[in-house]
Amino acid sequence: MGGRASPTRASVGVQASHPRRDRGSRRRARASINSASIISARVTAPAIITLTTDFGVRDSYVAEMKAVILRMTRAVHLVDVTHEVEPQQVAEAAFAVEGATRFFPAGTIHLAVVDPGVGTERRGLVVVSAGQLFVGPDNGLFTPILARGDWDAYELAAPEYRLPSVSRTFHGRDVFAPAAAHLALGVEPARFGPAVADPVRLPWPEARVVAGGVAGTVIHVDRFGNLVTSIEAGQVRALATESAIHGTVRIGARALPLVGTYADLPRGAAGALVGSRNRLEVVVRDGNAASALRARRGTPVVLSRTTLVSRGRRPRRGSE
Repeated sequence: MGGRASPTRASVGVQASHPRRDRGSRRRARASINSASIISARVTAPAIITLTTDFGVRDSYVAEMKAVILRMTRAVHLVDVTHEVEPQQVAEAAFAVEGATRFFPAGTIHLAVVDPGVGTERRGLVVVSAGQLFVGPDNGLFTPILARGDWDAYELAAPEYRLPSVSRTFHGRDVFAPAAAHLALGVEPARFGPAVADPVRLPWPEARVVAGGVAGTVIHVDRFGNLVTSIEAGQVRALATESAIHGTVRIGARALPLVGTYADLPRGAAGALVGSRNRLEVVVRDGNAASALRARRGTPVVLSRTTLVSRGRRPRRGSE
């Protein structure tokens, strides 16, 4: 199998004496180190390949992708992250991939296919980041992975790592699944094609500090109707006073209390808390916040600090 070999430590050292080559040398050296750590992680265990798609489970699409992988290698664990991403919603898939990666071991291969541009000139990618590999279309799907700042990307250009016949409508089966299988078999990412310095990135919603609080948006609605926001746990803690968190969350015309757990709310009541993704979530206890509040992805949310009134020291009526 063709492809340029990774540089040795000696060659990297020689190149370091030429300032103009420093950036490329460091990038190639990092890619070599990343590849080595990924390969060593598989010495004693089968590869893990996760799958994230918008294909659903009604049709055979997911099974066909798995079949391609298993025909190439059975020494692999296939893990379904989700196949219920809303059709063509790349940002939703990006959020799912980001959430799953935190818990998988080094060497895991994340295969993600939400690909409204299938059959066009858009590139396919393999991205190496934090000891894990990501395979899918270059359409912004890996935006939160790229935001980590330490990554290498390569175009899926080499035909020997695809199926012999490639459909114009199903690159998940014919291009991306074979690429994931070849990675599981030990093919180095750089062999798939040229390095990519400018992968597509989506506008990624971030919370911002405003007067007396933090403003963000709903970035995900989960199966229970909980509204996951772009406001991170650290930003919530920054509003903490007197060793406890006291705040109000405004969404639409509603002002909701900030609580610690679902049980802190009466049944059917809405509130907000820091969820398992370490983000502020708007919830309804034993209910569906998205329906109750008529909210969806993109709905603005503002977290504000509120004044703490100690028990037994309520202000007198008429006084301020």
